[in-house]
Amino acid sequence: MPAMPAQTAPPAKTALVTGASSGIGEATALKLQQLGYTVYAAARRTDRLQQLAEHGIRPLAMDVTDDTSMQAGIERITAETGRIDALVNNAGYGSYGAVEDVPLDEARYQFEVNVFGAIRLAQLVLPHMRAQRSGTIVNITSMGGKIHTPLGGWYHGTKFALEALSDCLRLEVQPFGIDVVVIEPGGIATEWGAIAADKLEKSSADGAYAAQAGAVAASLRSEANARRNSPPSVIADAIGKAVTARRPRTRYAKGFGARPLIALRRILPDRAFDTVISRAVGVPR
Repeated sequence: MPAMPAQTAPPAKTALVTGASSGIGEATALKLQQLGYTVYAAARRTDRLQQLAEHGIRPLAMDVTDDTSMQAGIERITAETGRIDALVNNAGYGSYGAVEDVPLDEARYQFEVNVFGAIRLAQLVLPHMRAQRSGTIVNITSMGGKIHTPLGGWYHGTKFALEALSDCLRLEVQPFGIDVVVIEPGGIATEWGAIAADKLEKSSADGAYAAQAGAVAASLRSEANARRNSPPSVIADAIGKAVTARRPRTRYAKGFGARPLIALRRILPDRAFDTVISRAVGVPR
């Protein structure tokens, strides 16, 4: 009886996680590795990825506002693994300040990081995913892509935009076996709030919006809010479910406050929601 040919194991799936140096990105890189993915963790500074490298995750220097950097990263991944199965667009930050006060250069940079960087990476991975007839693009938006808060206009604008682009992209790539998933975090225990508060005070701590700026900055730094915030692992677990599901949901709202606030925005008239959210962050009306 002839010997049966040895069966080769299928190649490990490959994932790219941006903004992986801390918080949601770091937790997601570890989660996907646990699920059997070969994981590339991207950040501008690879020295901040050393802890992930010690776990066998591959550090990747990438600036999502630099096209050459993004192209080089995707070329390296596909050269080393021959494929890319999951793109997690997590890189982003919160730039708060009154719409009137925030310099347009900062507003543009907020869009470059939070929107154009994510969509450019999607453009770069899509030819590989189409060739495979499979893949998942995960865009981290926020409950801030469905609700609005005072002095958060430029930040919310990026998240609303990424939600819309994700919906259109999902329709376009579905015939090629590719999924596009939106993750909408609520309050998560990361350094995001402190960064947003610093940006807010830089833009609007003085002048016409000073009273609002003081209230919102205090809310962003509130220890009470920090204690209620969910750990980054909550989002990492949702991403793990999305990339391994045969038919993932189009949206996952996870973390402190996400589901109730999104539902409240859907139910309440605009001005009623304005009042609720202003009171929640302590802004005088």
